[in-house]
Amino acid sequence: MKLSLLSILLFSIILSCKGQNIDYSKVFLENPNSVSVVDSSHIFSTSENFELATKLVQYGEKTTRQIAVVTVDSISPYNDIQKYATDLGKYWGVGQNNLDNGLLIVLSKPLRKVAIATGFGTEKVLTDSICKQIIDSVMIPKFKTGDYYEGVNMGVDRLIIIWNTAK
Repeated sequence: MKLSLLSILLFSIILSCKGQNIDYSKVFLENPNSVSVVDSSHIFSTSENFELATKLVQYGEKTTRQIAVVTVDSISPYNDIQKYATDLGKYWGVGQNNLDNGLLIVLSKPLRKVAIATGFGTEKVLTDSICKQIIDSVMIPKFKTGDYYEGVNMGVDRLIIIWNTAK
């Protein structure tokens, strides 16, 4: 009897521990396709948005690598901005499928969080450690002075330099 009751209890627990199903179309912004900067938080001026987008598009045309920048007010239902950025990058398809050569920067000013998500191909060069170092030493110091554009712009420049020097 004890074994039977224990079996039923374990079975019930296992059934209740299903993975969280997320409807990404309700969580994430609509896929902008060819847009490289989606400033939904309106952090950047029109000229800053244009300059950053131009830089990212030109880099993509020259190298086939894709970089996108997104600003958001919320990452709900997520708690971890890195997981949010990774899932958003996958959902949007940043980078080329066969190369996984995409990179997505997600910035949330209200949450005071930033993340860099890389495709598997990109991650070989721009490791999590390198991305964290760029966030901590380049981007966040600028964010602390309120210069979000310069923080993102300088972070992108540093990422591009490292990416370009890789073989």
